[in-house]
Amino acid sequence: MTHSPIRSILIANRSEIAIRVMRAASEMRIRTVAIYSQQDRQALHRFKADESYMVGEGQKPLAAYLDGEDILRIAKHAGADAIHPGYGFLSENPEFADAVIAAGIRWIGPSPDVMRTLGNKVAARHAAVAAGVQVMPATPPLPLD
Repeated sequence: MTHSPIRSILIANRSEIAIRVMRAASEMRIRTVAIYSQQDRQALHRFKADESYMVGEGQKPLAAYLDGEDILRIAKHAGADAIHPGYGFLSENPEFADAVIAAGIRWIGPSPDVMRTLGNKVAARHAAVAAGVQVMPATPPLPLD
């Protein structure tokens, strides 16, 4: 599947990680969109982006940055082609990645299926063994009754 080039990226994170993603995007001549919580309205990442929007108005910072519905609203409003989750927050949330993809926006990160597999220790171990990766000896998982 071929994709058109990314022209605009929303960074669904804050602070240093957002600035690092913005720097890379700038080097690639990609427009950047930042989100910020009410409490982060003076944060540097907001001013380093080409555009910035408040997310999760009225919510505490953690809840604001986890508000996937509002992030998607902002991405659509800003015309973002892709969303980069940074790390933490939504970067390990396969449901958010599914929502991004369903909205027709490109997800920059592991696929939701990979997140689901690697987020489960037993499934991750089975995937490693199936791929021929040596793993430490361990007892099998207990059966779920």
